[in-house]
Amino acid sequence: MKMRRTAAAGAVVLALGVTATACGGESGSAGDKPAGGGYSHDYTAAKNVKIDSATLKRAQKRGKIIIGVKADQPFLGYQDPSTKKYSGFDIEIAKMVAADLGFSTDQIEFRTINSNARETTISHHLVDYYVGTYTINNERKKQVGFAGPYYTAGADLLVRKDDKSITGPNSLRGKNVCSITGSTPLQEIKKPQYGAHTQESDKYSDCVQKVLDNQADALTTDDAILKGYAAQRPDKLRVVDHPFTKEPYGIGMDKNDKALRDAITTALEHHIKNGDYQTAYTNTLGKSGSKYVAPQTPLPRY
Repeated sequence: MKMRRTAAAGAVVLALGVTATACGGESGSAGDKPAGGGYSHDYTAAKNVKIDSATLKRAQKRGKIIIGVKADQPFLGYQDPSTKKYSGFDIEIAKMVAADLGFSTDQIEFRTINSNARETTISHHLVDYYVGTYTINNERKKQVGFAGPYYTAGADLLVRKDDKSITGPNSLRGKNVCSITGSTPLQEIKKPQYGAHTQESDKYSDCVQKVLDNQADALTTDDAILKGYAAQRPDKLRVVDHPFTKEPYGIGMDKNDKALRDAITTALEHHIKNGDYQTAYTNTLGKSGSKYVAPQTPLPRY
């Protein structure tokens, strides 16, 4: 029975295109400059953490915590192709939470997860929690639990710098717009009111390359992500800076593990209040031009 379950889990990993290493995983940049921000901080791990959480108990038994992240989002979740190390704002958030759950940085295994595989990966317990520009919405709450929001972004557009024809979502009629399978901005831009032709990809960096190669007119996703790509190629790309949705980012986990959800919410509040959050933001996402806005606390609990 145990062998059968292990084989099944392995099949799910392969089917979802999940990349797992201690500091590994596939990445995509489509940029001239490394843009993870390079910032990394170790947070003091709590001792003797006791929470009635099935997820946490599995992690404690294996001696490491497995966190789902992105690898191709500059200043948010980015994996350096040469060092294989992850950096960015979401990576720091993931490490802060892990520390409060009792895990030091060297006890973290990051797994790169595509947007369209997040819910399945969480429900199959292939990650203990997920931190990667994950918008909280009612449909997703039916499948996973969320802690947060720890940041609120808005859908925007990345275009070629010399293209002045796109000024916002209402100027997309007949334009080719690329976005990520399973993302909320993709669902938004598909609405008939915009009249856009949509293209789907598994990686943001693929969409960026399509814009650079004139195979797409724009990439739509959260402005925080787009600003990172524009910062990589300021001579070739620009953000329209006309947000048209709200995207509250949360940490995703097992829907039924309320104890873990409460513990992660408490951890987020702790690091917001003690200044770790703002320091991490300034040294990562802030470098892309995103203005710092302190999250409202206390965070929601449900």
